[in-house]
Amino acid sequence: MFKKNQKLIFLLIAFAITMSGCSLPGLGGSDKNSVVIGTLDTSESQIMGNIVKYQIEHYTDLKVTLVNNLGSSVVQHQAMTSGDVDITATRYTGTDLSGVLGLEPVSDPEKALEIVQREFQDKFEQTWFDSYGFATSYAFSVKSEFAKEKNLQTVSDLEEIAPDLKFGVDNSWLKRKGDGYPGFVEKYGFEFGETFPMQLGLVYQAVANNKMDVVLAYTTDGRIQAFDLKVLEDDKEFFPAYDASLVAHNDVLEKHPELKEILQKLSGKINTEKMQELNYEADGKLKEPAIIAKDYLKSENFYE
Repeated sequence: MFKKNQKLIFLLIAFAITMSGCSLPGLGGSDKNSVVIGTLDTSESQIMGNIVKYQIEHYTDLKVTLVNNLGSSVVQHQAMTSGDVDITATRYTGTDLSGVLGLEPVSDPEKALEIVQREFQDKFEQTWFDSYGFATSYAFSVKSEFAKEKNLQTVSDLEEIAPDLKFGVDNSWLKRKGDGYPGFVEKYGFEFGETFPMQLGLVYQAVANNKMDVVLAYTTDGRIQAFDLKVLEDDKEFFPAYDASLVAHNDVLEKHPELKEILQKLSGKINTEKMQELNYEADGKLKEPAIIAKDYLKSENFYE
């Protein structure tokens, strides 16, 4: 009996030691000659993650590991603060302002970037890089022919016809405080005739097939181009800034000081239209994000 108990105690201690170094399942952090990059479960995030990976591999001899499908910005942040991930490839100013930092939305992109750069440095010892050049924000969208017929350029142009329109939108946005539907109605002063909650991925097909008149899409989604949709200007600047950047832990930048200049080379290089194209390569043509990233870097003569 004593031997059995002794064996059990040994196993429990071994298990505790094994588990103590891992705060997120499947992640183990990096050693001194490697870098771990985390991405979300979106095509956009995984494309950018691969671009960052190839950028580092081209200029250094570091071993780069990509951890995909981190479920949210909060999970990304946890992976960074626990040391399981060194770099997160896609962080959005508006998302982390309200989520991680718990601050009010900011519509001015430069001000939003200034805040997250300062706060992440002070609170978490993380460097928030300048934007890649694109913003992934909500966007009211209609078919291009419908926009031409009704002379629609801005969201305010919808006001007169809104009572007759069917509006397809992500369900969570309808109830969300701040930049959700209630806030929109207060800011713009009108409501749509009917609202139809649906999965975000279905809104594009719905408006293309005339099931919906107007939908809430994402500015960088490749299906905007594929379905010939018109993005209406948010003329009252209701939506917060959602400019995309990478965030790196200061530890990895101190270990490998050459990384800061290497990563900064990506800032300002990809605009919203280009990100739409890259996303459509994944979501529309079903290409692998790694291939899209490699093809992009090659087509842009990145290393010449």
